Amino acid sequence: MSIIGIGSDIVKVSRIEKLVQRYDQRFLQRVFTAAETAYAFTKARPALHLAARFAAKEAFVKALGSGLRKGLNWCDIEVVNNQLGQPQLKLYGEAQKACNEKRVTTWVSLSHEQEFALAFVVLEERRKSS
Repeated sequence: MSIIGIGSDIVKVSRIEKLVQRYDQRFLQRVFTAAETAYAFTKARPALHLAARFAAKEAFVKALGSGLRKGLNWCDIEVVNNQLGQPQLKLYGEAQKACNEKRVTTWVSLSHEQEFALAFVVLEERRKSS
């Protein structure tokens, strides 16, 4: 297997806090899935978790090399946590279609602290089935 793309992004948490304060549901619904928003708002500082998810979405489109084009939108990329808390990307619509066409598996890593959240995404070629 080989790496098809790598993307990273860093987001200032206060930027997300300001966007949520200014645009509220309009911003949240445009950028995050209902599950992402629900998860973030169970936390003491929701913007910290929203910022990490936004960084992951940006890192994904960078790794894909397409940006938000060809019908791809923010909610086509969802960050979920598995049973152990490991972040994973769940893809829909054009994001899923692009990964299926390129035959890739996604890997994501998130990190955050008081001022910044960052994400790394790796797209790895899937093995061809025999």
